[in-house]
Amino acid sequence: MKTFKLCASLTFAYILVSNSACAQDKYQATWESLSKYKTPEWFRDAKFGIFIHWGVYSVPAFGSEWYPRQMYLVGSDEYKHHIATYGPQSKFGYKDFIPMFKAEKFDPHAWVALFKKAGAKYVVPVAEHHDGFAMYKTSLSKWNAYDMGPHRDVVGELAAEVKKQGLIFGLSSHRIEHWWFFNGGKTFDSDVLDPKYNDYYGPAHNEDETMSPEYMTNWLMRDMELVNNYQPQLVWFDWWIEQPALDPYKKSFAAFYYNKGLDWNKDVVINYKNNSFPENTAVLDIERGKQGEIRALPWQTDDAIGNQSWGYTTTNTFKDARYVVTNLIDIVSKNGNLLLNIGPKSDGTITDQETQVLLGTGKWLDVNGAAIYGTRPWKIYGEGPTKSASGSFGDQKEPFTWRDVRFTTKNETLFVTSLGLADQNLNIKALGIKAGNGKIAGIKMLGSSQKVTWQQKDDALTIAPAKNYPSEYAVSYEVEFVR
Repeated sequence: MKTFKLCASLTFAYILVSNSACAQDKYQATWESLSKYKTPEWFRDAKFGIFIHWGVYSVPAFGSEWYPRQMYLVGSDEYKHHIATYGPQSKFGYKDFIPMFKAEKFDPHAWVALFKKAGAKYVVPVAEHHDGFAMYKTSLSKWNAYDMGPHRDVVGELAAEVKKQGLIFGLSSHRIEHWWFFNGGKTFDSDVLDPKYNDYYGPAHNEDETMSPEYMTNWLMRDMELVNNYQPQLVWFDWWIEQPALDPYKKSFAAFYYNKGLDWNKDVVINYKNNSFPENTAVLDIERGKQGEIRALPWQTDDAIGNQSWGYTTTNTFKDARYVVTNLIDIVSKNGNLLLNIGPKSDGTITDQETQVLLGTGKWLDVNGAAIYGTRPWKIYGEGPTKSASGSFGDQKEPFTWRDVRFTTKNETLFVTSLGLADQNLNIKALGIKAGNGKIAGIKMLGSSQKVTWQQKDDALTIAPAKNYPSEYAVSYEVEFVR
C-alpha cells in the first residue's frame, strides 16, 4: 500500500508538471525543454548571498555538521567523543539531541538585518541537511523543527523576514544524502537499529545501493512542498543528486519549479554541483573553490567563513574579511557569485567571529559595491602575480596582493579593482596603449573625491598610490574611455 501511494504521488507530480507546462507553453520534464532556461538577471546582478547551516548538529558542536554520521562510525573521533560525553549510542543517540535544540535566542529580524549590513542580496538557509531533520513545518515527517526541538517553523520565519527586508529568499535541500547517512549505526548496538526510530534514521542503506522509487518520490514531494509553501527563488542541491536513477525526478522537479516561477512571475534558480544537471539547464555551484578563468555561463561558489565546519562547533577557525572580500572580487570577475555560509549556535546566536567578517565585508561593499553589483565580466578577468585557485575544495592558499587586479564592466564603464592597497605604482598591462583596449579619458576612485594620478603608457596603465584609501582590503577604480 505504501509503495502504491508513493508511486501514485510520483504520477501526480508528473501530471502537475505536464499541466503547468501546457498552461504556460514552457517547460516540460525533458532536458531538451529545460535547456531553454536562462539564468535570471537578479542572480547575475546580486553577486553575494548568505548560506546558513543550522540544525540539531549545532547541539553537540563537535567535529562538523557531519557529527550525526560520524558518531555512528566506530573508531572515529566523534564516536569516541560521543561515548565519553553522552554515553553509548544505544542509550543516547542523535535523536536525543533534538529536545536540546531549543533555538531560544533565534531572532530572524536581527539575522536578516545583519545579512543586509553584510551586503548580501539573497539568503539561503538549509531546509533539511543529511541528518533528516527538517527545519520547517512539513506534512511529510514528524521529525521537524515545528513539531520538535525549537517548535518553530525556522524556514518559514526566515522566508517572511528575508522578503520583508527586501532580499531574495532561497533554500537548500540535502535530503537525498539521507539515503545512506546513518548506515554506520547498523554495524553495532545503536538506536539506529531500533525499529521505533526507523522513520527518522531510515533507510540507512549503503552508498552503492540504488535508491528505491519510494525514496526518490519522497525526495520529490518534499522539494515540491518546500516550493509550494515558501516560494523560494533559489533551490540549492548538494552533490548526491547526481545519481543516474534520480534523473527522471530531477527533470520533473526542475520543470515543476521553473513553471512555478512563471506562475509567480518571478525568475528562479536551481544550483547543482558537478554534472548533476546539464550545464545549460541550471546554475553550476562549486564547493569551497572557484573557476580559474571566466566561465561563459553564470556560476556560484559556496564557501564557509568557518574553515573546518559549515555548522557551529566549539573549535572551528574562521576566515577573515580580507579573504572574503578579495575572493568575492575574484569570483565576480569570472562571472560568478559567492554564497557565503555561517553556522549559528544551537541557541540561535551568530558567532562574534562570523559577525565581524560579515560586517567587514559589508563595510567594503558600501564603498565599492558599484564594481561588484550588476556588473559583467570584461574581456579578461584580471592580471597579477598570484595564481588563482581553481576547482572544488581549493581555498585560495596564496593571498592576493595589491599587484593583482580584477576587471568588471557595467554599461560603458570599466571597473579595475586592486586586491590590496598599493604603496607603489600600480601597473596594469591590459590597459596600456599597445594592448588596444581603448584610450582612457579619466579615472576615479570609488568612495573618494581625491584626484587619481595616472598615466596611460604604451606598455601599461600606471596608477600612483593614494594618500588615503576609502576602504580596507582592496580599492576599486572607475575607468572611462574616450568615445
